[in-house]
Amino acid sequence: MYRITEKEFLNPTVAKITVEAPLVAKKIEPGQFIILMVDEKGERVPFTVADFDREKGTVTVIFQIVGATTMKLADKRAGDFIAQFAGPLGRPTEFGEVKRVAVVGGGLGCAIAYPQAKHLFGKGAEVDIIAGFKNRDLVILEEEMKAVSHNLYITTDDGSYGEKGLVTDKLRSLAESEKYDLVIAIGPVIMMKFVEKVAREFDMPIIVSLNPIMIDGTGMCGCCRVIVDGKVRFACVDGPDFDGHQVDFDSLMSRNRAYVEAERKAVEDHKCRIGRTDR
Repeated sequence: MYRITEKEFLNPTVAKITVEAPLVAKKIEPGQFIILMVDEKGERVPFTVADFDREKGTVTVIFQIVGATTMKLADKRAGDFIAQFAGPLGRPTEFGEVKRVAVVGGGLGCAIAYPQAKHLFGKGAEVDIIAGFKNRDLVILEEEMKAVSHNLYITTDDGSYGEKGLVTDKLRSLAESEKYDLVIAIGPVIMMKFVEKVAREFDMPIIVSLNPIMIDGTGMCGCCRVIVDGKVRFACVDGPDFDGHQVDFDSLMSRNRAYVEAERKAVEDHKCRIGRTDR
Protein backbone atom coordinates (compact mmCIF):
# COMPACT_ATOMS: atom_id res chain seq x y z
CA MET A 1 0.00 0.00 0.00
CA TYR A 2 1.16 3.52 -0.81
CA ARG A 3 0.21 6.51 1.33
CA ILE A 4 -1.00 9.77 -0.17
CA THR A 5 0.84 12.57 1.62
CA GLU A 6 -0.74 15.52 -0.17
CA LYS A 7 -3.91 16.05 -2.17
CA GLU A 8 -5.02 19.21 -3.98
CA PHE A 9 -7.53 20.19 -6.63
CA LEU A 10 -5.87 22.46 -9.19
CA ASN A 11 -9.21 23.25 -10.81
CA PRO A 12 -12.66 21.60 -10.75
CA THR A 13 -11.56 18.77 -13.06
CA VAL A 14 -7.84 18.34 -12.27
CA ALA A 15 -6.31 16.97 -9.07
CA LYS A 16 -2.76 16.51 -7.80
CA ILE A 17 -1.61 13.83 -5.38
CA THR A 18 1.79 13.18 -3.86
CA VAL A 19 2.51 9.57 -2.92
CA GLU A 20 5.12 7.96 -0.69
CA ALA A 21 7.02 5.68 -3.06
CA PRO A 22 10.74 5.87 -2.15
CA LEU A 23 11.92 3.16 -4.55
CA VAL A 24 10.21 4.88 -7.47
CA ALA A 25 11.40 8.34 -6.41
CA LYS A 26 14.97 7.06 -6.22
CA LYS A 27 15.13 6.16 -9.92
CA ILE A 28 12.46 8.15 -11.76
CA GLU A 29 13.57 10.58 -14.48
CA PRO A 30 11.68 13.18 -16.56
CA GLY A 31 9.53 11.54 -19.22
CA GLN A 32 8.93 8.29 -17.35
CA PHE A 33 5.61 7.13 -15.96
CA ILE A 34 4.04 4.97 -13.28
CA ILE A 35 1.05 2.65 -13.27
CA LEU A 36 -1.23 2.71 -10.25
CA MET A 37 -4.23 0.80 -8.97
CA VAL A 38 -6.59 2.63 -6.63
CA ASP A 39 -7.66 -0.66 -5.02
CA GLU A 40 -6.86 -4.34 -5.44
CA LYS A 41 -9.70 -4.89 -7.93
CA GLY A 42 -9.25 -1.65 -9.82
CA GLU A 43 -7.91 -1.08 -13.31
CA ARG A 44 -4.24 -0.33 -13.96
CA VAL A 45 -3.89 3.28 -15.06
CA PRO A 46 -0.69 4.95 -16.34
CA PHE A 47 0.29 8.47 -15.26
CA THR A 48 3.34 10.38 -16.39
CA VAL A 49 5.12 11.73 -13.33
CA ALA A 50 4.69 15.47 -12.77
CA ASP A 51 7.37 15.81 -10.09
CA PHE A 52 9.42 13.84 -7.58
CA ASP A 53 11.51 14.37 -4.46
CA ARG A 54 14.28 11.84 -3.98
CA GLU A 55 15.07 12.97 -0.42
CA LYS A 56 11.47 12.72 0.77
CA GLY A 57 10.83 9.60 -1.31
CA THR A 58 7.70 11.03 -2.89
CA VAL A 59 6.26 11.10 -6.40
CA THR A 60 3.63 13.54 -7.65
CA VAL A 61 1.06 12.85 -10.35
CA ILE A 62 -1.55 15.20 -11.77
CA PHE A 63 -4.67 13.79 -13.39
CA GLN A 64 -7.92 14.85 -15.00
CA ILE A 65 -11.12 13.49 -13.49
CA VAL A 66 -12.71 11.98 -16.57
CA GLY A 67 -13.39 8.30 -15.89
CA ALA A 68 -14.45 5.91 -13.16
CA THR A 69 -10.92 5.24 -11.90
CA THR A 70 -9.90 8.89 -11.75
CA MET A 71 -13.16 9.63 -9.92
CA LYS A 72 -12.21 7.03 -7.30
CA LEU A 73 -8.71 8.46 -7.07
CA ALA A 74 -10.08 11.99 -6.67
CA ASP A 75 -12.16 10.78 -3.72
CA LYS A 76 -8.98 9.89 -1.82
CA ARG A 77 -7.60 12.27 0.80
CA ALA A 78 -4.18 12.91 2.30
CA GLY A 79 -3.46 9.99 4.62
CA ASP A 80 -5.40 7.49 2.52
CA PHE A 81 -3.71 4.64 0.70
CA ILE A 82 -3.73 3.32 -2.85
CA ALA A 83 -3.09 -0.33 -3.62
CA GLN A 84 -0.32 -0.26 -6.25
CA PHE A 85 2.15 2.30 -7.54
CA ALA A 86 4.61 0.69 -9.97
CA GLY A 87 7.52 2.33 -11.73
CA PRO A 88 9.52 3.92 -13.10
CA LEU A 89 8.35 2.71 -16.49
CA GLY A 90 9.24 3.82 -19.99
CA ARG A 91 12.38 5.54 -21.18
CA PRO A 92 13.66 8.84 -19.77
CA THR A 93 13.59 11.72 -22.22
CA GLU A 94 16.78 12.04 -24.28
CA PHE A 95 17.29 15.78 -24.73
CA GLY A 96 20.75 15.89 -26.26
CA GLU A 97 22.84 19.04 -26.06
CA VAL A 98 20.46 21.97 -26.39
CA LYS A 99 20.78 25.65 -25.53
CA ARG A 100 17.37 27.09 -26.46
CA VAL A 101 14.21 25.05 -25.97
CA ALA A 102 10.48 25.61 -26.40
CA VAL A 103 8.35 23.46 -24.11
CA VAL A 104 4.75 23.44 -25.33
CA GLY A 105 2.03 22.14 -23.05
CA GLY A 106 -1.68 21.83 -23.73
CA GLY A 107 -4.09 21.66 -20.79
CA LEU A 108 -3.21 18.73 -18.55
CA GLY A 109 -0.14 18.16 -20.73
CA CYS A 110 1.45 21.06 -18.83
CA ALA A 111 1.78 18.72 -15.85
CA ILE A 112 3.98 16.46 -17.95
CA ALA A 113 5.80 19.30 -19.67
CA TYR A 114 6.72 20.85 -16.32
CA PRO A 115 9.35 18.26 -15.24
CA GLN A 116 10.91 18.44 -18.72
CA ALA A 117 11.25 22.20 -18.44
CA LYS A 118 12.50 21.92 -14.87
CA HIS A 119 15.23 19.49 -15.88
CA LEU A 120 16.43 21.58 -18.82
CA PHE A 121 16.28 24.82 -16.84
CA GLY A 122 18.41 23.19 -14.14
CA LYS A 123 20.96 22.21 -16.81
CA GLY A 124 21.32 25.83 -17.90
CA ALA A 125 19.25 25.79 -21.09
CA GLU A 126 17.21 28.83 -22.11
CA VAL A 127 13.66 27.57 -21.66
CA ASP A 128 10.50 29.15 -23.04
CA ILE A 129 7.23 27.54 -21.95
CA ILE A 130 4.08 27.96 -24.02
CA ALA A 131 1.08 26.74 -22.05
CA GLY A 132 -2.34 26.56 -23.68
CA PHE A 133 -5.73 26.26 -21.99
CA LYS A 134 -9.37 26.63 -23.01
CA ASN A 135 -10.00 29.42 -20.52
CA ARG A 136 -8.75 31.13 -17.38
CA ASP A 137 -10.48 28.70 -15.00
CA LEU A 138 -8.48 25.76 -16.35
CA VAL A 139 -5.00 27.28 -15.97
CA ILE A 140 -2.73 25.10 -13.79
CA LEU A 141 0.86 25.24 -12.50
CA GLU A 142 1.42 28.86 -13.50
CA GLU A 143 3.80 29.70 -10.66
CA GLU A 144 5.63 26.39 -10.97
CA MET A 145 6.20 26.91 -14.70
CA LYS A 146 7.36 30.50 -14.15
CA ALA A 147 10.01 29.22 -11.75
CA VAL A 148 11.58 26.86 -14.33
CA SER A 149 11.50 29.04 -17.45
CA HIS A 150 13.01 32.23 -18.78
CA ASN A 151 9.70 33.12 -20.43
CA LEU A 152 6.23 31.74 -19.76
CA TYR A 153 3.58 32.40 -22.38
CA ILE A 154 0.01 31.44 -21.50
CA THR A 155 -2.61 31.26 -24.24
CA THR A 156 -6.34 30.68 -23.91
CA ASP A 157 -8.83 29.80 -26.61
CA ASP A 158 -11.25 32.52 -25.51
CA GLY A 159 -8.71 35.16 -24.51
CA SER A 160 -9.86 35.18 -20.86
CA TYR A 161 -6.23 34.96 -19.69
CA GLY A 162 -2.84 35.52 -21.27
CA GLU A 163 -2.90 35.77 -25.05
CA LYS A 164 -5.90 34.75 -27.11
CA GLY A 165 -5.07 32.02 -29.57
CA LEU A 166 -3.43 28.63 -29.89
CA VAL A 167 -0.03 27.42 -28.76
CA THR A 168 0.89 26.90 -32.41
CA ASP A 169 0.33 30.61 -33.10
CA LYS A 170 2.71 31.58 -30.29
CA LEU A 171 5.35 29.04 -31.27
CA ARG A 172 5.30 30.27 -34.86
CA SER A 173 5.68 33.92 -33.83
CA LEU A 174 8.62 33.12 -31.54
CA ALA A 175 10.34 30.88 -34.11
CA GLU A 176 10.14 33.62 -36.71
CA SER A 177 12.69 35.66 -34.77
CA GLU A 178 14.96 32.79 -33.66
CA LYS A 179 14.60 29.05 -34.12
CA TYR A 180 14.80 26.68 -31.17
CA ASP A 181 17.32 23.86 -30.83
CA LEU A 182 14.46 21.66 -29.66
CA VAL A 183 10.70 21.75 -29.27
CA ILE A 184 8.98 19.53 -26.70
CA ALA A 185 5.21 19.17 -27.15
CA ILE A 186 2.93 17.43 -24.65
CA GLY A 187 -0.85 17.58 -24.67
CA PRO A 188 -3.83 16.38 -26.70
CA VAL A 189 -2.80 14.39 -29.77
CA ILE A 190 -4.40 16.90 -32.13
CA MET A 191 -2.38 19.70 -30.51
CA MET A 192 0.89 17.78 -30.84
CA LYS A 193 0.08 17.05 -34.47
CA PHE A 194 -0.15 20.73 -35.33
CA VAL A 195 2.81 21.75 -33.16
CA GLU A 196 4.82 19.23 -35.17
CA LYS A 197 3.72 20.96 -38.37
CA VAL A 198 5.05 24.28 -37.07
CA ALA A 199 8.32 22.66 -35.99
CA ARG A 200 8.64 21.10 -39.46
CA GLU A 201 7.92 24.47 -41.07
CA PHE A 202 10.90 26.00 -39.25
CA ASP A 203 13.11 22.91 -39.46
CA MET A 204 13.20 22.41 -35.67
CA PRO A 205 13.59 19.01 -33.96
CA ILE A 206 10.60 18.02 -31.83
CA ILE A 207 9.93 15.48 -29.10
CA VAL A 208 6.35 14.46 -28.31
CA SER A 209 5.01 12.40 -25.41
CA LEU A 210 2.40 9.91 -26.63
CA ASN A 211 -0.62 8.70 -24.67
CA PRO A 212 -2.03 5.56 -26.31
CA ILE A 213 -4.25 3.06 -24.55
CA MET A 214 -2.02 1.07 -22.18
CA ILE A 215 -2.56 -1.99 -19.98
CA ASP A 216 0.49 -3.77 -18.60
CA GLY A 217 3.16 -1.15 -19.24
CA THR A 218 5.85 -3.73 -19.95
CA GLY A 219 5.45 -4.32 -23.69
CA MET A 220 3.63 -7.66 -23.44
CA CYS A 221 0.03 -6.74 -24.30
CA GLY A 222 0.70 -4.60 -27.38
CA CYS A 223 -2.18 -2.21 -26.66
CA CYS A 224 0.06 0.86 -26.63
CA ARG A 225 1.39 0.30 -30.13
CA VAL A 226 2.01 3.42 -32.17
CA ILE A 227 3.34 3.96 -35.67
CA VAL A 228 6.67 5.77 -35.69
CA ASP A 229 8.74 6.11 -38.86
CA GLY A 230 6.38 3.62 -40.49
CA LYS A 231 7.11 0.94 -37.90
CA VAL A 232 5.20 -0.38 -34.89
CA ARG A 233 6.57 0.83 -31.58
CA PHE A 234 5.30 0.33 -28.04
CA ALA A 235 4.92 3.53 -26.04
CA CYS A 236 5.46 1.75 -22.72
CA VAL A 237 8.94 0.44 -23.50
CA ASP A 238 10.09 2.40 -26.56
CA GLY A 239 8.64 5.70 -25.32
CA PRO A 240 6.51 7.44 -24.27
CA ASP A 241 8.67 10.12 -25.95
CA PHE A 242 9.30 9.96 -29.69
CA ASP A 243 10.60 12.06 -32.55
CA GLY A 244 7.48 14.02 -33.44
CA HIS A 245 8.44 14.23 -37.11
CA GLN A 246 8.11 10.45 -37.37
CA VAL A 247 4.81 9.89 -35.52
CA ASP A 248 1.58 8.86 -37.28
CA PHE A 249 -0.77 11.07 -35.25
CA ASP A 250 -3.91 10.10 -37.20
CA SER A 251 -3.60 6.40 -36.36
CA LEU A 252 -2.99 7.27 -32.70
CA MET A 253 -6.14 9.42 -32.54
CA SER A 254 -8.15 6.62 -34.10
CA ARG A 255 -6.92 4.01 -31.61
CA ASN A 256 -7.51 6.30 -28.64
CA ARG A 257 -11.21 6.50 -29.52
CA ALA A 258 -11.68 2.72 -29.36
CA TYR A 259 -13.12 2.56 -25.83
CA VAL A 260 -14.91 5.90 -25.57
CA GLU A 261 -18.33 4.26 -25.22
CA ALA A 262 -17.12 1.73 -22.63
CA GLU A 263 -15.57 4.52 -20.56
CA ARG A 264 -18.77 6.55 -20.75
CA LYS A 265 -20.70 3.55 -19.40
CA ALA A 266 -18.18 3.07 -16.57
CA VAL A 267 -18.59 6.71 -15.55
CA GLU A 268 -22.37 6.35 -15.50
CA ASP A 269 -22.14 3.21 -13.35
CA HIS A 270 -19.83 5.00 -10.92
CA LYS A 271 -22.13 8.01 -10.61
CA CYS A 272 -25.31 6.03 -10.22
CA ARG A 273 -24.10 4.46 -6.96
CA ILE A 274 -23.98 7.82 -5.19
CA GLY A 275 -26.73 7.92 -2.58
CA ARG A 276 -28.12 4.51 -3.51
CA THR A 277 -28.94 1.87 -0.91
CA ASP A 278 -29.66 -1.06 -3.21
CA ARG A 279 -26.05 -2.14 -3.70
